[in-house]
Amino acid sequence: MAADQPIIIIGHIDVDPADRDTVVAATADLQRSTREDEPGCLTYTIAADPADPGRIQIVEMWADAATLEAHFQHPNFAATGAAMRAVQRLGGSAMKYRVDATAQVRGPDGGATATFPEG
Repeated sequence: MAADQPIIIIGHIDVDPADRDTVVAATADLQRSTREDEPGCLTYTIAADPADPGRIQIVEMWADAATLEAHFQHPNFAATGAAMRAVQRLGGSAMKYRVDATAQVRGPDGGATATFPEG
């Protein structure tokens, strides 16, 4: 059932490079709180992009749709959004993905593979 599948959010916001590290630092305690206090949070990272001085990368993974919906109602979500809106955004995007299969990147032989085992 789709509602029981993990959901991944991948996104970014672009800000003035002079503001980027301040914004990331302002979210550090909120990231920790989200990871520790919100059930179903598997990954929650807001970090400076090392290749783009004005980009902040966002990576989240939630156990299912219900835990993501609960996050959207949690005070951490509102506070994180406020911290990221404290400076002018120059662009950005966020997409959600429902996960239907998972596997290790490296197979039994140690080689990286894009395939998933059958079954």
